[in-house]
Amino acid sequence: MFTGIVRALGYISAVESKGIDARLTVDTGQLELSSIQLGDSIATNGVCLTVTHLLPKGFAADVSGETLQCTTLQKYQVGTAVNLEPALTLNTPLGGHLVSGHVDGVGQVIERHSDGRSERFVLQAPQSLTRYIAAKGSICVDGVSLTVNQVEGRLFELNIVPHTLVHTNFSNLTIGNSVNLEVDLVARYLERLLLGDDASTHTNVQGVDLALLEKTGFIKT
Repeated sequence: MFTGIVRALGYISAVESKGIDARLTVDTGQLELSSIQLGDSIATNGVCLTVTHLLPKGFAADVSGETLQCTTLQKYQVGTAVNLEPALTLNTPLGGHLVSGHVDGVGQVIERHSDGRSERFVLQAPQSLTRYIAAKGSICVDGVSLTVNQVEGRLFELNIVPHTLVHTNFSNLTIGNSVNLEVDLVARYLERLLLGDDASTHTNVQGVDLALLEKTGFIKT
């Protein structure tokens, strides 16, 4: 588990193809590695990666074909900037929100413009994720815990303050760039719980609708 509070900005130092899989080597920059051991997890642009090799200033991790298909990692090249966060511990301040490091989908930057000292971003989410994104709710974008300002259809707006802009890869994001999205854990589990006993027969959940809310007793007709 993670909090979505980025601890360091690193970059990809090597990409090695392994057939349908790959191995990434990450230069971790200023990230403190003294407590990291083999097998530990480090969120890399929001993707939970397992450390397979420790280096003096970085680590290597194997990436499955499934992860490559479902995230932006398939596009990474040497020099790609990545947001880094080690797994949280019981004494880690939960400054963001609970993040699993399991990416739900890939979004795209649609707009970016200055707003005082901050930057406003408009992102487009995949259709399948829009029901989980709510104004003033939490979302994890490239491993960064953020608050959604507004939502309109598949588009949602974010405000990036100067500190976040400097210490994450958001400073490099431009229109058309792809980003990893992880929706709030509570939203995903709430939808599944509402199905009740029907969850065992549902493989493609279509979302919460009036019929489901009525069936589960949340509304009465």
